Amino acid sequence: MSPGAPASRTAAFNATDAAWILLMIPMAERARQLTDLAPSRAADPAVATLAAKTGSSLREDLRRLRAALKLSGVPDTHPHEGHDMPGMVSLGTLDKAAVRKGRPFDQILTDALRAHFTQSRVLCAGEQNEGSAVEATGLAAAIARSAAQHISALETLRSV
Repeated sequence: MSPGAPASRTAAFNATDAAWILLMIPMAERARQLTDLAPSRAADPAVATLAAKTGSSLREDLRRLRAALKLSGVPDTHPHEGHDMPGMVSLGTLDKAAVRKGRPFDQILTDALRAHFTQSRVLCAGEQNEGSAVEATGLAAAIARSAAQHISALETLRSV
């Protein structure tokens, strides 16, 4: 790579790319924290399996989001720390989930994941429409596809 290549790659990221990445990281982190509770709390084995698959997917999303953040050159200032935004698993939800077991936990988990993935798709669509860095818009497309699959799995679980 030429000495100017990293700077030009960084310049390809616009404000939408940076904002999307900085929002998606804490959203995915909170959802992953919730899925991590499932092995000791879920009543339905299908919910536990869904949580394990979802947690694995979220870990991969986080790895890719952090790599995109690094490539963007934007500092990780945690601007959304402590915030509760639409679709983000709230700290209150995490607290409730941590003390519930069985069906009440299953309901908290599935409701929160449904809201998370629904909002993730909205945010990813915004990134795909307004972002400029192919690394971010491509990642948004991949996360949106994955979110759709997770929503479908949640709907299948609901119908059982």
